[in-house]
Amino acid sequence: MSKNTFVLNQHNSVANTFIAEIRDQNIQKDRLRFRRNMERLGELFAYEISKTLTYKESLVETPLGTAKELVYDDKIVLATILRAGLPFHQGLLNYFDQAENAFVSAYRKHHKDGTFEIEMEYQSCPNLEETTLILADPMLATGASMHVTLDALKRNGTPKTIHIVTAISSITGLDYVKRLHPNAHFWIGALDEELTAKSYIVPGLGDAGDLAYGSKLQE
Repeated sequence: MSKNTFVLNQHNSVANTFIAEIRDQNIQKDRLRFRRNMERLGELFAYEISKTLTYKESLVETPLGTAKELVYDDKIVLATILRAGLPFHQGLLNYFDQAENAFVSAYRKHHKDGTFEIEMEYQSCPNLEETTLILADPMLATGASMHVTLDALKRNGTPKTIHIVTAISSITGLDYVKRLHPNAHFWIGALDEELTAKSYIVPGLGDAGDLAYGSKLQE
């Protein structure tokens, strides 16, 4: 992996258990467990990303004196793609609890010939100028949604640093987004090799939005 790409399950930790459980079709039947595991992964990624931030010295008054501590100095904006990204986003927010937040509605609009395009219907975003933007989505398949979302967010200002966080990514999707956004940093739970003819990740985990919140009517 390149220096700007971190794959979590290549470093043995409790995260491997969470990744195994979000993939397991039997455990997936428990929506609460699925959402909580996604949230846990978000928390672990927040911890890893925090190691890359800039820090400043802070004087803290305790009951017995003054302590010097280093606290991060970045202005963080957490962004996610609705609806699947919400539990993942919450995990990041649990740690970066003073962050501002951005939300984007982007989805695949499928055509009869089997192709699709990315439709974006909604965006809520603060000023991103000189911020540390952390964009989370559970699945990075073709990379099309991530690219469209990131381009849309950049219209709200130029971030100082961009972190893209996914639970499961395909190699194809990762390479695609890297090519279009070469300065971004990538944080991935597990990296899978294959995409189906309909551009779903194999072995992947299925539809993260449906697993977290229930099935939806198809257009």
